[in-house]
Amino acid sequence: MNTWITEAIDKINADAHRSADTHLFKLPIPRLPGVDIYLKDESTHPTGSLKHRLARSLFLYALCNGKIHQDTTVVEASSGSTAVSEAYFARMIGVPFIAVVPESTARSKIRQIEFYGGKAHFVKNAPQMHDASVALAREIGGYFMDQFTYAERATDWRGNNNIAESVFSQMEREPHPIPKHLVMSAGTGGTSATLGRYIRYKGYDSKLTVVDPENSVFYESYKTGNPDLTSDKSSRIEGIGRPKVERSFQPGVIDHMIEVPDAASVATMLWLEKLIGRKTGPSSGTNLWGALKLAKEMVANGQTGSIVTLLCDSGDRYLDTYHNPEWVSGCIGDCTQYSETLNAEYG
Repeated sequence: MNTWITEAIDKINADAHRSADTHLFKLPIPRLPGVDIYLKDESTHPTGSLKHRLARSLFLYALCNGKIHQDTTVVEASSGSTAVSEAYFARMIGVPFIAVVPESTARSKIRQIEFYGGKAHFVKNAPQMHDASVALAREIGGYFMDQFTYAERATDWRGNNNIAESVFSQMEREPHPIPKHLVMSAGTGGTSATLGRYIRYKGYDSKLTVVDPENSVFYESYKTGNPDLTSDKSSRIEGIGRPKVERSFQPGVIDHMIEVPDAASVATMLWLEKLIGRKTGPSSGTNLWGALKLAKEMVANGQTGSIVTLLCDSGDRYLDTYHNPEWVSGCIGDCTQYSETLNAEYG
């Protein structure tokens, strides 16, 4: 291994060593007696989202496999958060970075990519991202990071400070230390693969539920067993849901999937803000809607226990979109029905 690669890996590992783990906090929901819901707050990473973990793993994987060198331009297909995090690590090791993003990507995310020294290459919609990234990397002699292929293999799912190991460690002193359910949405599918594999590896009596937004093929693929499904539509919940079944999506480690209406995701995101006094992103709303549904079923069945899900990123990135009532009305629709359900059933 050459000196530059060794130094690049050392820089990334040193950055991880300086970082404390993200907080796990319990939601105050009295109407769910005997069931505790926890949020793993991934917004506190240096780049503000769950994708910080993925980007670190992808860079280490690419470096150790000899794919990135001192003069390599890294290209990634991303709707925003992964690109922000990859731009951070690219700047850290001194390589150029280009994010291939849909035109609809939040401008605040583009500004963050640029803040870390990255550039944005726009395509019309999400289905065009992959082919455009391949073509761009070939044209400039760069390396296509391809999060949707490598997410599930870049992370060491057996441990080594992955998110699953962190969750179970932080739950050790809680009333129900082994969660009944872990709930996760899928973008690449890498995090759900890590969670599901780790549960099985450790022999925990926990179930993994993956929640999926509208215009995503993951749910239908899981239900039918067809890995070749595609769609000409794009998910309206930024960062999750895909128009094709990505290779990092591992249905064999999933116990259950739930389809979540986009209006329910946004309504739950806004309901959570009232509960914790902080703005979150829409995928956190998707996650929590699924967790609340499972909690309600547990209460109805006389069960007690804990459920853990993720707060994926901060709502500050979505002030002009999901936290803008006019934008929501035009792009998502009326969320009133779901807001009333949340208030009536959970307070």
